[in-house]
Amino acid sequence: MSLMEHLTELRKRLLHSVAWVAIGVVIAYIFHVRLIEYIQRPLVNIGLKMTMTHPTDALNFLIKTSVVVGIIIASPFVLYQLWLFISPGMYAHEKKYVVPFMTATVGLFLAGAWFGYRWVLPGAMTFLIQDIGKNFSHMITIEDYTQFFLSVILGLGICFELPILMFFLALFGVADGKFFLRQWRYAVLIIFLVSAIICPLQDPFSMCLFASPMLLLYIVGVGTAFLVHPDRRKAREAKMSA
Repeated sequence: MSLMEHLTELRKRLLHSVAWVAIGVVIAYIFHVRLIEYIQRPLVNIGLKMTMTHPTDALNFLIKTSVVVGIIIASPFVLYQLWLFISPGMYAHEKKYVVPFMTATVGLFLAGAWFGYRWVLPGAMTFLIQDIGKNFSHMITIEDYTQFFLSVILGLGICFELPILMFFLALFGVADGKFFLRQWRYAVLIIFLVSAIICPLQDPFSMCLFASPMLLLYIVGVGTAFLVHPDRRKAREAKMSA
């Protein structure tokens, strides 16, 4: 393909992606009442609700959450558009990883978001408001709570993409499983540092609980790196052809 053909194809894929995101935003808006209920639930469970400090707060909240949730809904279709754009330049042995890649990417992100919603947010609300902040009046604004909610949900969703990052580093020969195994001490240190930051409780048991999924994902990433590294693939192909 010429440069102009590449640009035309890129424009086509971007327009399709924007269209899918728009559809996702519309779907999110249709269910905005239930969406607001789910987002507020960690606060409602401790007897609080978000507070408006400006007449446009509720509208901004509705728009922001609809856009974010709409992007999450559309993410599989956007990833498919990305695949359609890059697939002509991929080798046959690389194309076979596309469906597992898309499934794992979306699945891991949703798993991280669920972990944050199910465990991190309720624990954070209880610890920060009922324990640490029990001697203060509480006025949780829409803007502040939305920012905190999205940072936890999106942050953990991105953290759970660790095996995908390791997959690509191995696929393109940047690192292999042996490299990740040699660096396990640094990996464990970083994982526990991240856990200490996002964990709402300060006891060692809770921090270990939060670190456990990421440690497991790191092990999965190491195994994936062994499988997809070019040297390993060539060794398997040579063994099969012998």
